[in-house]
Amino acid sequence: MNTQIGPPPATALQLLLAAERLFAEHGLTGVSLRQISLEAGSSNNSAIRYHFGSKEDLLRAIFAYRLGDLTQRRALLSARANPDDLRSQLEAHILPLIELAESPDSSYVSFIEQLQRAGAVDVFVHQPDALKSQENFITQMQRLLPHIPEPGRSMRIQQAQDLAVHLAAERERAIRRNDAAVPFALYVSGVVDGLAGFLEAPASAETEQLIARGISSSRR
Repeated sequence: MNTQIGPPPATALQLLLAAERLFAEHGLTGVSLRQISLEAGSSNNSAIRYHFGSKEDLLRAIFAYRLGDLTQRRALLSARANPDDLRSQLEAHILPLIELAESPDSSYVSFIEQLQRAGAVDVFVHQPDALKSQENFITQMQRLLPHIPEPGRSMRIQQAQDLAVHLAAERERAIRRNDAAVPFALYVSGVVDGLAGFLEAPASAETEQLIARGISSSRR
């Protein structure tokens, strides 16, 4: 594998974008390295192994290519937002993802959705800056949701993030199909409203009883 510092060279970038697009459309197991090479216009079947190495290395390269800008954008928006307002912090985390879904050369959000379905999100741990950003977001949400008992709170935060990826991926696909789309600002505001309400809703008496029962059982 060639180790590159900075943006990938033109051929590697073509392969990377082709891989992202095909993985987004067909899933991780539904795409061969040969298909990616052909999609990128390369007749060299060993091109991916030369530029990236294994299939897992290629997945990491897609992350590395996209996550730097995404993480920086989130950090900037979070720093500007009210640290004690859940909706503002949630928007700072979600907006960059939906912005990326609007990009004509990106299939990244649908790619992430496929990773979630395949349970392959462990690739994420190889991006320390993005991992730290994720940990900071979770810590913020936990602080702003003191009324939700654990483990319900952590479960709800994860579910909200999964929903955000799915909603952004749906918009990404709708744009690719040239479907009529809700105006961007309205779409973002609606998604953030919905997820903020989901996060902030108090736990029901039933949920609290189940949590208490689970805690009691674990102490036996």
